[in-house]
Amino acid sequence: MLTILSCARRSDLSVATALAAGMLAGCAGGGFLSGEVLYQDDFSRASSGWDRYDAAGSSADYLDGAYQVRIEAPSSLAWGTPSFNLRDVRLEVDSFAADGPLDNAFGLICRYEDPDNFLFFLISSDGYSGIGAIRDGVRTLMTGDAMLPSEAIVQGHSPNHLRADCVGPQLTFSVNGVVVNQALAEDMASGDVGLIVGSYAEPGVEIRFDNFAIIQP
Repeated sequence: MLTILSCARRSDLSVATALAAGMLAGCAGGGFLSGEVLYQDDFSRASSGWDRYDAAGSSADYLDGAYQVRIEAPSSLAWGTPSFNLRDVRLEVDSFAADGPLDNAFGLICRYEDPDNFLFFLISSDGYSGIGAIRDGVRTLMTGDAMLPSEAIVQGHSPNHLRADCVGPQLTFSVNGVVVNQALAEDMASGDVGLIVGSYAEPGVEIRFDNFAIIQP
């Protein structure tokens, strides 16, 4: 079971202000499917508003035109958010494991209410995926007792394009254009979005994200 590492978060912005700031943040993005892009970030500017921290066991920051989350503790989670408050969204991002074990976990967050309540979409570099939730600090998977193997995932330290659709209670997770998981969550309707990384027995997980986008579903 992964435990949660807390991280400092900047003050919330209004949705209108945050989205406008993101659109003006030099965010080129790329490779997204059709739909109205509400926000995009290629992480070329460290002022675009994502969490930046260096805590005991984890860190998150802009690095070389990407957003890096690193975990130095076993069985832990760490994440970063841009401080929005949104309902139905489609999220997309490019991601890859820059360092550490392939037995890892990383992906997208939606409907983030606080550190103890949010939804997550995860893959691992050894080819597994799943959708889950943290409710009142308790982590559960909604797609099975464990993450499921998926042939859509490019294994190893290779890029994968992730997409998470949070539309009403329906949650859909796609990897490299292929739907890999679906689930229902009727108890969480809105919140922030973000990027998440997890470690298991072996620490030293380092994941980099690029070309993040929030798209009107």
